[in-house]
Formats: sequence, structure tokens, C-alpha cells
Amino acid sequence: MIPVQGYSGAKVAVLGLGRSGLSAAKALREGGADPLVWDDSAETRARAEAAGFAPHDLSKQGAFEDVAALIVSPGIPHLYPAPNKVIAAAWAAGVPVDNDISLFFQSFATRDWESFDQMPKVIAVTGSNGKSTTSALIHHILQEVKRPTQLAGNIGRGVLDIEPAIDGEVVVLELSSYQTDLARNLTPDVAVFTNLSPDHLDRHGGFGGYFAAKRRLFAEGGPDRAVIGVDEPEGQYLANQLSGGNGDDRVIQISSRTKLSGPGWNVFAKKGFLAEWRKGRQVANIDLRAVPGLPGAHNHQNACAAYAACRTLGLAPRVIEKAFHSFGGLPHRSQRLAEIGGVSYVNDSKATNVDSAAKALQAFKNVRWICGGLEKEGGLDGLLPHLGDVKKAYVIGREAQAFALQLGDLPCEICTSMDVAVAKAAEEAESGDTVLLAPAAASFDQYDSFEKRGEDFAAQVARISAG
Repeated sequence: MIPVQGYSGAKVAVLGLGRSGLSAAKALREGGADPLVWDDSAETRARAEAAGFAPHDLSKQGAFEDVAALIVSPGIPHLYPAPNKVIAAAWAAGVPVDNDISLFFQSFATRDWESFDQMPKVIAVTGSNGKSTTSALIHHILQEVKRPTQLAGNIGRGVLDIEPAIDGEVVVLELSSYQTDLARNLTPDVAVFTNLSPDHLDRHGGFGGYFAAKRRLFAEGGPDRAVIGVDEPEGQYLANQLSGGNGDDRVIQISSRTKLSGPGWNVFAKKGFLAEWRKGRQVANIDLRAVPGLPGAHNHQNACAAYAACRTLGLAPRVIEKAFHSFGGLPHRSQRLAEIGGVSYVNDSKATNVDSAAKALQAFKNVRWICGGLEKEGGLDGLLPHLGDVKKAYVIGREAQAFALQLGDLPCEICTSMDVAVAKAAEEAESGDTVLLAPAAASFDQYDSFEKRGEDFAAQVARISAG
């Protein structure tokens, strides 16, 4: 655990007692603070009591008297679509509002570092799609080269649950917009921006607010190096804002669509090959087509981002390439489950929005597509140009009929449930086909999470495999 510095002897309120909130309360207590914890859920409060915390109703009059700060869990909206009443009360009382990510950056460095030969570093990864795979891939590469490393944030453990850094360690953090939006301290050594597509728009008051939340990772603390995906205008803008001019190698631009040129530091993937260019010269080339854990252009972008981040640490291109080949991928993200009778079964339950589903569809040929769920804002029009390799859609979800109507002339079958969809797709699939779960929708109409949805898909595939 990382004991929180700066609040010894002070009262610090904690709102929301899920994974990150309870972890923050424990880290505050470890650092000598007096945490005042609250959650609207009685069940969650009971778990906090079992951990030794006495709930303190932060909605009551005078709850913020003598309180030094309010730490808010990422799932709690603080401004849009409407300010949370407890957060509004903290504002009125003049109490600073912050989150666990900020506490981590405030507390990570310690006096022990004075004896280290090599200072620990933090690589923070954000973006709409690919940030989990990119973070896990960076972590995997570091493990393969025997560099001390920990993975945390929106993936793995909570940021304050990790162990204090040792000599030369690299902590890799996946950070969502919910986590970057509120943090007062954001000071990674290397910050990575993968891409941007519409998501969580109600939480951020629109697309501009969503981008602003991501941009804070780069604007607040000023990382030593920034890896920026420039396949969207927002990434191009961000790279330009951070760069001091042509040849500024503090910014590494990455792309999975375009050959990047110029005197700066560029990493791009085209036709399955990753290339690194620096100062107008190519310095490395990697064939990604034979890397099983990174299929498709979207994963090639992830490879570019992870490669660039690891290059900032001084790792050699061939060392990174070797580590690529041993990367198994992440569950629910282009995860190859089985091949049965020449038919591949791929679980991309994490494709919860149109952009991520489109990227998944482009990664495979002869697709029998399982899709549907709780549709997100904006409709499915963005998917229509990417359905050329889809033989048929098998639509699940409570609103399967309405979802299917948006797919134009694509052959569709309303299945509603996962077991029916997988059985139908398996029955009709031919050798060379891929049965792909890429829902383009949230899971909450039928499942507690995208993980549960992916697990159901995997279970249905296992039944088919068992005969």
C-alpha cells in the first residue's frame, strides 16, 4: 500500500466505498489521517465497517466542519449531468475535492528514493479505446526484460494498493476520463494518449468535456515524454500543443492509419508493419502480422503506443519485438477462445461502443457477428461503413429488434440471448469464418458488466467445443 502523505492528523472525507474508495480510506489511515467515510449503499458501508471504518453521513448539515479534503470515487459524477449533493456541499464549505489518483501522485515518491541508483517512473495511459491492452502490453514488455513493474489504476489493482516503489521500478497506470477529470495532481513521467471517440458524454457534458478530461493528464503536470495518437484531430491538436517545434522528441506521435513523416519522433503501423522514424530516418521495423496476441489495426495502434512508451525507457527495438510475441492479450479484448471445425471464436465483449466494435470488425474476415445490448448515445451509423466482412449479425439484448433495424441491409437474426446467438452462429458458420462477440453496446440490460457478458459467451463456446 502507498501511505498517503500530507494529511497526518487531519480529517479527510471519502465519498464512495467501492474498490478505489475503500483503498483510499485505508491509505489515508496508513498515512496518519482520520478518514470520514460514506457510501449511499448500506451493503457497501457494512464492508467498510468490517474494515474498521465508522461511516460518517456526509450529506448531513455540518458534515464538512474541520475537514481538510473530500476524496471522491471515480464512479460518482461531480459536475455533469448534475453535481452530486455531497460534492456541492464540499464546494460550499470550501473543502478541496480530489480523488485517489491525485493522492497517489502526491504520495508515490518517498525519502527512500534518495538511496536509489535509478529513480522509479510512472507511465500513465489514457484514451477511448485500447488503453487496457496498451497498459498491459507495456507491463508485459517490462516483465519480459526483468524490469521491476506494477500495473494498476483502471486495470489490475487500485493505485494506492500497490507496493511502494523499489529501485528502478516502472508503475504502469491505466487512467479513465473519470479518474483524470478530478485529480489535482497528475505528474506521470510518460503519458500516453491512444485515441478519442465519443463515450461517457453525459458524464462530461459533451465531447469537448470528454476530451478536456483526457487532456488534463498532459496539461496539469507536464510529463517528460508524451506518446500521442494522432489519428483524430484531437490527438493532432494535443501533439501540437505539447511540442516545442519540429524535432522536439519529447512528443512521440503514433498512428495506425498514416505514414508519419517529419524531423520528429514518429511510430506508425501500416499494412501490418510497425516503423519507428526519428530525425527523418527509419531506425526500426517490426512485422506485427505474425503476433497472435495483437490482431487487427486497432491492436497495431496499441503496439505502437506500447513500443513508443518502452523506447522512452531505453529498451531496444528487438527486445520489444520479442516481448510482443509472448503477449497473450487480455480477456474480453479480441480474445481468441477456440477454433472448432475451422471456425474461430473471438471474445471482444469490451467493444462497448461503436468505434471499438468497428475496429474489432475490421480485424477479421468472414465474420458472424454477435452484437447488441444497451445502446449508447449516437446510434450505430458509424458502424455501417465497416460491415463489409460481416456475413450475418446475431443480435442480443432486450432491444434487439430496434438494434437490428439500424444495421441496414445486413442479414440479421434476432436472438435476444447469448446462448441462442452462439448456437445459431455456430450452426451456420463455415470453415474460415470467425464468430465474433463485439456488441457495440453496454452490457447492463442483461449483465452486471462486460466481463460477465464475455464469460457467458466463453461458456457457450465451451459447450460447443465439448460437443
